[in-house]
Amino acid sequence: MRAQRTESRVHGRYLRHSKEFPNIWCAGCGIGIVLAAIIRAVDGLQLDKNEVAMLSGIGCTGRMPVYVDFNTMHTTHGRALAFATGLKMVRPEMKVLVVMGDGDALAIGGNHFIHAARRNIGLTAIVVNNATYGMTGGQSSPTTPTGVRTATAPYGHIEQPFPVAELAVTAGAAFVARSTVFHVRELEQYLSQAISKEGFAVVEVMSYCHTTLGRLNRWGTPAEMMRRLRDDSLTLKRAESLSEAEKQGKIVRGVFVDRDLPEYTQLYERVIERAQAERV
Repeated sequence: MRAQRTESRVHGRYLRHSKEFPNIWCAGCGIGIVLAAIIRAVDGLQLDKNEVAMLSGIGCTGRMPVYVDFNTMHTTHGRALAFATGLKMVRPEMKVLVVMGDGDALAIGGNHFIHAARRNIGLTAIVVNNATYGMTGGQSSPTTPTGVRTATAPYGHIEQPFPVAELAVTAGAAFVARSTVFHVRELEQYLSQAISKEGFAVVEVMSYCHTTLGRLNRWGTPAEMMRRLRDDSLTLKRAESLSEAEKQGKIVRGVFVDRDLPEYTQLYERVIERAQAERV
């Protein structure tokens, strides 16, 4: 009980109490778990909330900045990373968190995602992967698993899903990790590492939408879908010992890369210094 009260006080320091609660998300949705993990990570790092910004696009995850007492921006669909890039260029000392759904980040926002990773600009991209367009009716998204039923694929989705974490590694991100909303403490740890990283950091969070995807595929209650995340996932270390066939359909959790690379805004500052020196 004491631990619960302490955690409640932590959340209380970072929430906008003037906003209407309970929140907009469906009962049992994992987005609230992600938000709480972000708050605990920020608090654990002892960051000044006035030096933290949270930006989002459109969709269920896009509502997250409404509830937190950071500097916040609710932008257009797929463009959160573009807005965040502008903010980071002007205020490079700020911790800029970009929360996106899988459709927001990888469909219309896919080009921004790849090039933010390529530049290695110091943003923390948190992709809540619910494998569907949850807010608009359950259509297939770039991360919908093959064979799964959606509103636009009633006989089963036939496309291959984007491997979000692997794509981020290949595109050049400095830090990339994947967890689920079931593995809460693990998720919090990865978020802390990502926020602390100099460079583009990505945390993919698996959180299946039970209202659309779960209902269409008869995956059961939100609690049963949480257990599905537990049972269908394995650690990166465990996955390394398995064949591709054995890993088929499994969620691989862990830190995929943690490397030190030149950060974009720091390189840009050097360009400014060189240009100013030449004018003297």
